[in-house]
Parts: sequence; structure tokens; C-alpha cells
Amino acid sequence: MTRIASLVSPLCAISVLVLWGCSGLRVNETVSEQQLACEALAQTPNLTIIVARWVEATETTPQYCYMKGLISPAIVYHMQLPLPENWNGRLLNIGDGGKDGDLDFADHRLAQGYAVANSNMGHDNGVEPGASFGFNNRQAEIDFGYRAVHLTANASKSVVDAYYGRSPQYSYFEGCSTGGREALMEAQRFPYDFDGIVAGAPVLFYQKSNATHVWMLQQIFRDNLAGNLAYDQDGDGVPESLTKFDLLIDTVLAKCDGLDGITDSVIDNPLACDFKPEIDLAENMCPDNVNGDACFTTQQLQVIKDIYRGAHDSKGVRILKGKSLGTEPGWASGLFPHAGNSMSPARLGTPERPGTTADHINYLFYEKDPGVPMPAFNDLSQVPDKTRQPPEYAWWEFDIDDVTSGKGDLMISITEATDPDLSRFLLKNNGKLIIYHGWADSAANPEPTLDYYKDVVATTFNDDIDAAKQKVQLFMAPGMEHCRNGPGPNSWDKLAPLVEWVENGEAPDFIVATHSTDGVVDNERPICAYPGKAVYTGPAGGENDPANWVASNFACQ
Repeated sequence: MTRIASLVSPLCAISVLVLWGCSGLRVNETVSEQQLACEALAQTPNLTIIVARWVEATETTPQYCYMKGLISPAIVYHMQLPLPENWNGRLLNIGDGGKDGDLDFADHRLAQGYAVANSNMGHDNGVEPGASFGFNNRQAEIDFGYRAVHLTANASKSVVDAYYGRSPQYSYFEGCSTGGREALMEAQRFPYDFDGIVAGAPVLFYQKSNATHVWMLQQIFRDNLAGNLAYDQDGDGVPESLTKFDLLIDTVLAKCDGLDGITDSVIDNPLACDFKPEIDLAENMCPDNVNGDACFTTQQLQVIKDIYRGAHDSKGVRILKGKSLGTEPGWASGLFPHAGNSMSPARLGTPERPGTTADHINYLFYEKDPGVPMPAFNDLSQVPDKTRQPPEYAWWEFDIDDVTSGKGDLMISITEATDPDLSRFLLKNNGKLIIYHGWADSAANPEPTLDYYKDVVATTFNDDIDAAKQKVQLFMAPGMEHCRNGPGPNSWDKLAPLVEWVENGEAPDFIVATHSTDGVVDNERPICAYPGKAVYTGPAGGENDPANWVASNFACQ
């Protein structure tokens, strides 16, 4: 580029007439103007902007304007702003994951022409890791619950006005996991922020979900890990064998996989499978209840049943539906301690990098926080010191009855996005909502999302599913894990169908998803809008041939 510019410049000097026709100089002048316009954002009078700078193009992104702003007291947000000639006229706010506390980029959306915004949800995880930002800090909890996303939506629209000189033609929100909860929170509490919303794998029952995971961990860790499915083969005190998980996975697939007429290691509809651990695992019970590598003890069988059932209090009242059939591949890493995860499953993590559950009860469940977590999350021999200030509180002390007795109700009111009345967003604002969830999601239980959708249809549309599908659609993806991955087709552009729906009125009756191995697509099929299901209609007798697993060989019925 430098050599070309050096050749063009002398030519430009030949005459004034040629000067304005020389693209090299014109581009430099334009870039300079754009840089100045970007940097001028820092002087926007009605926003607190702390960074406004020009970013040069890379292999994956074009040149763009980057800005970072502050919303009092502690919400930091930032934006990627394409050049005016590259802007598609749309604003996109993107959601977050886990407990957040950082700023996320969306280079692929920037490259598509979107002005993109994201926030830290009111805290920095480099200072306050995990849920610790909520320790006796109601403002931070409210920011995390709903305030940060709403105010970032407001701020991002003001930035767009200032930079482009006009408002966005359309505004969208796209998020998964915590971002899915944020998405539903926006539709429920702030229905006029966006024209269209994508809510993926939403942890909408936020407190109940985290309490359920704590309860499940308690069942696994109690009685010196008697319910652990990992097995200690060499007797060194650290279980390393995952044979029981393989046995459970294979047994579930044998019972459920072929119910849709296709054997592909994917359970199409877990609710259609009548798997009962006490019956289907009966042949795999350990003789005399003596633990072994390839069998289940009665304690382990009970843990399996509890995970499928979901947490329940001392009176048997269920807190939240448990994990679906087909989620078992994620149990080993997420819930059960073994050598492969250093005896600290992902839901726990470490004090330096807490999992989503480890310190949740300490900081984000109760109206008054009970205390700081123990130095080691996976050592139940530790005795919490209640005399210190602040006192210590361990997750294994948590009583699930505190959910049903109302001790977590305040935080439920701040963080859960379960209101099924979406009439303001869907009807008054004419908004469009796409919800998706993977049936193989072992992090956020999928069935509660389906139940919520049914509640929306009943509450907002008087049980008229056809009317509901003109405004809100649910896609339950077979074999898809948390937001991505899994044995089933799990990859598609989550935003494109929503944009087509909002701007052209084309409701997506199905989306085409793919599964890839080593970058090569080896499974493709439609995921149908609920209550439809993809049915094989291809060559007779060819349903189990992977060559026939293409979208054109399936139909939604």
C-alpha cells in the first residue's frame, strides 16, 4: 500500500484537476476525516465516553471506530462502529456468559455491517471474580440482573446518533446462556428497546437453576463421594475412570436414539423416551452393592435419578426440572469430580476462576449474603469459621428448603426472567422473538425453556399456538449442547432468521443447522419451530446412511 501511494502522489502533483481524482490521496483524506469523527465521540455532551479511537483493518475486520463508555456507577460498555459507508443501518447489542464482568467483541457482526454494543454488566471479573461482585452490593446485583443491558441499549442508540447522524433503522439483541436470560429480561421489562431478540439457552430460572446445581453437587459429594460415578481404579484416592459414564450414555442411547427412526447417536425428543434408571440400569448394578468400575451402586443410581428429576426440598416439592436424557456426556466435566478435572468439576471451578455455581450461594442468592467461600471449593473437610469478619460460608451448608421458604425471593425478583406476559414486546411493539435451546445442554436444563414457551403461548396468546408463532418461535435443537457443539446439528447464523422476520415479515418455520467434524459438514437437517419435528422423507431405507443426512431429506411435521 505504501509503494502504491508513493507512485500515485507524484502523478497527483501534475495538475489540480487530477488531484481530486487520485484515489490514494482521497482515501487518506477520508480516513483522516473518519478518524477525527471517531475521536470526536469523546466530546459527546450527553454521554461519559472514556475511549474513542480508530482501529485499523485486520484479516477479519474492516477499519472501524472503537469507543468505550461509563454508566454510573460501574457499568462499562463498548461499541464497534463500522465506517458510515459500511454500516447496514442496524444496531446490535450482544449478550454475555456466566457471571460476565468483561467486554465481548463480535468481529463477525462488525464485518457484516452491524454497529455492535456490549457491557460488563456492572463489574470487572479481574477484580471481583465469579459472583463476588454481589457481596453486600445491591446496586451491582441490580446492574447484573437487568439494569446494565437496558442502559447499554439506551447508550448505544445515543452513540449511533452521534457518530452516524441518524438513529438505527432496526435494533436487535442476540445472546445465549446468561445472554439468553438478558434477552428475555429485555422482552419482559424493557419491551421497547429492540425490534427483535434472540434468546439462546436462557438461564431464565436463574436462582432455581444455580440452587439446583448446588443441590446436585451436594448429592454427589456427600458421604465421602459415595454417589460419584468416577471410579478409582488404582486406589490412589483420586478416581480417574469414566467407565460408568460411558455405560450410562450407551444405555440411554440404546433406549432413546432410534425412536425418531434414525440411529445417529442423537436423541431427537428426550420427552418421548421412557428411560427409567432403576429399570434400564438394573442389569448393571454392582453385586452386593460393592463399588466397581463398570457397575452402579445404589447410591450412584440414586444420584442419577436425582439429576434427571431435579432438585426437590425436604417435603418433595421440586424446585426445577432436572437434566434431560442426552445430556449425560456433559455430566463428567460439569458435576462429577475426577482426575481429569482435578477433582473440581466445572460447576465449582477454583477460587481463582469460580464456576457458575461455586460461590453463587455466597453472594447472589440471599437478601443478606451469608459469607465468603472456603479456600478450596472441593474439600468438604474444611470447617467454615463463623467468627471471622466476614464469616465463611460453604456451598455444602446450603439448604434447598431456603428456595421454597422464600429466603431467595428478593434475588429471584431481580435476576429471574420468567414473566410469560410478553404482550408489550410482541403485540404493542410488534417485536419478534426467537428462542432456542439444545436438548443435550447439560449446563442450562432445556425442559424449563420449553415450559416457559408454553406459558407465553397460554398467557400472551390465550393458548393460540398459530397466533403465537407469528411473533415468537421456539427451536429445540436435538443433540445440541450449551449454545453450541454436541453430537447433533448445532451451527447456524442465530441472527439472520430474526432479521429476515423483522424486516421482511418472513417467520422462520425452520432453520437449517449443521454438524461438522474437523471442519467438514457431516450432518445437516432442519430444526423445526415448536411443536414441529423434523421427519426423514429421503430415499426409502436410507435413513441411517449419513450421506442422506441433508436438509432436503427432512420435512417439518
